Amino acid sequence: MTTLITGARGKVGRAVLGRLYSAGHPVRAASAHPAELSLPAGVEAVGLVLDRPETFAAALDGVRQVFLYPEPSGIRELVEAAEAAGVEQVVLLSSSSVLGPDAEADPLASHSLRVERALAASSLTCTFLRPDAFASNSFAWAHPIGRSLPVQLAYPDAQTAPIHPEDIADIAFEALTGDSLTGRSVTLTGPESLTFRAQLAVLSEAIGREIPVERISREAAERQMAAFMPAPVAGSLLDLWAAASHGPAAVADTTETLLGRPARSYTQWAAENAPAFTGH
Repeated sequence: MTTLITGARGKVGRAVLGRLYSAGHPVRAASAHPAELSLPAGVEAVGLVLDRPETFAAALDGVRQVFLYPEPSGIRELVEAAEAAGVEQVVLLSSSSVLGPDAEADPLASHSLRVERALAASSLTCTFLRPDAFASNSFAWAHPIGRSLPVQLAYPDAQTAPIHPEDIADIAFEALTGDSLTGRSVTLTGPESLTFRAQLAVLSEAIGREIPVERISREAAERQMAAFMPAPVAGSLLDLWAAASHGPAAVADTTETLLGRPARSYTQWAAENAPAFTGH
C-alpha cells in the first residue's frame, strides 16, 4: 500500500518518510520541486502543485494513503482526485489552532481549518493530527543568540508545551501503519508547559552561556515580525502569546498517552540542536 508524502522537504515529512521506508512500506514523495528532494534509494519523487490540479492524478496513481501538509489552495480538487484514485486514508498534519473560538477568522487557524473541512466532507477516512507549539519554533531565536544579542520578546512569560518534531513523526507513523488513531482528531503537545524565559534558560544550558532576554513593546515586536510574515499573522501570534501569559499551557496527547513511550523533552531538543544557536 503506497503512501504519498506531501511536504517531503519539511522536518516532519522527511521523518515520516524515513520511518515508512525503514519499515519496508512503499512510499512516494511529492513536492512542487521534486528534483530538489533528497530521498532514500528507490523512493520515487513526483511533482504535485496544489494550484495545478493537472498534477494530481499522476502523483496519486496507485496511492492508498496520503500524509498531507495543510494547504487550502486546491484542496477540494485534491480531495476529488484522491477519491477518484482510490485513496483510502489521509493523515493531515493540522494545527491545534483550529480549536480556537475565532478559528475561521484567524489567519493561522483558518489555513488548516479549511483543509480539515474539505477532508471531513469527503468519503475518505481522515485522521487529524493537531500539534500545538513545535520545539523547533525556537529556531526563530537562533539569529540573536548566535550573535550574543538579547532575545527580544513582547511576552517572555507566555507558556507553551513545545512538542519535539520527532514525536509528531512517531505519531504520524502510527496513524499510517496502525489502527489506534484511524479516523481520530488528536491534539498533540510536549510533556510540559514552559515559558519562553524557561525555554531560553534550557537553551542557555545547552550552549553553555547566558542568553539575555529583553522585554519589548507589542508594537516593536509587530515591526520586527513584519519583516518575516504578513502583519495579520504577526498579530495573530502576538494575540496567542498574550493569552498564553496568564497560566500554564495545557498538556494534551503525547507519545506517552498515544504510543506508550516517553515524550521527548524540550531539553532533549535543545541539546540536539545546540549548534544552531552558537553562530558556527
